[in-house]
Amino acid sequence: MIEALAKDLQAAFPGVAGFSARNLWRMRAFHLTYRPEQTILPQPVAEIGVAPPEPLADLPWGHNIVLMEKIKGAAEREWYARKTIEHGWSRNVLVHQIEGDLHRRQGKALTNFERTLPAPQSDLAQQVLKDPYNFDFLTLGQGTHERDLERGLLEHLRAFLLELGVGFAFVGGQYHLAVGEQDFYMDLLFYHLRLRWFVVIDLKMGEFVPEHAGKMNFYCSAVDDLLRHADDAPTVGLLLHKTKDRVVAEYALRDVNKPIGVADYQITAALPSDIQGSLPTVEQLEAELGPE
Repeated sequence: MIEALAKDLQAAFPGVAGFSARNLWRMRAFHLTYRPEQTILPQPVAEIGVAPPEPLADLPWGHNIVLMEKIKGAAEREWYARKTIEHGWSRNVLVHQIEGDLHRRQGKALTNFERTLPAPQSDLAQQVLKDPYNFDFLTLGQGTHERDLERGLLEHLRAFLLELGVGFAFVGGQYHLAVGEQDFYMDLLFYHLRLRWFVVIDLKMGEFVPEHAGKMNFYCSAVDDLLRHADDAPTVGLLLHKTKDRVVAEYALRDVNKPIGVADYQITAALPSDIQGSLPTVEQLEAELGPE
């Protein structure tokens, strides 16, 4: 029936795209997904009885296809729809965020923002950070040092900014601060254009230890005094570690007076050397495939 209907519609509306059998099945799926009895709608919309939830109605058809095909839960689907409209995500970025499980990571970093920042700024700052951060665009081996991690992130700055989220602007790496008669170098410095605060990121290859919070507190104080504009919000610190003990991190942040977050990161492990040796080289693949 669907095949016949698609042919009839294409004949009735020549030159009008979108009436393939596949698209008709998607239209049916859209109706089943968002029909009023399946959806919790605001009362005025529910009374109309025809419109999907507002954020979904505002999305392009291609975005809605992604949401229907990749997400089963209504609440999670609406969360991604609202974020897509809020940040202007393209369809490819939406797919990337869904596959990266952003819904379960956003706002999950361990922070002291509720105590160190005024409301509602504390809530906004909390939602900017996530845990864990996904650095799957990096491939690092066993002997990797923190400088290698930093270098890898800078080499993939576009992907790094996408993972950090909308609003982050890169200021510098190994950013120099002169405090008293000593020189200090912060791993990474960013500025959040929407929330208007500097973000200091410190990278650690190992587990979180309490001393890291003290060092970050110092960095935030220095940036507030040396770089922060009068209209800027307080500087925020983000400690990124391979692992952390949440209880230890909570104790470490309890009496720190600067807003600091602690989160883990995930990276793709490099292939073992014995496996690497068994893989074909680029030249071997080109020779096997032959000329184009």
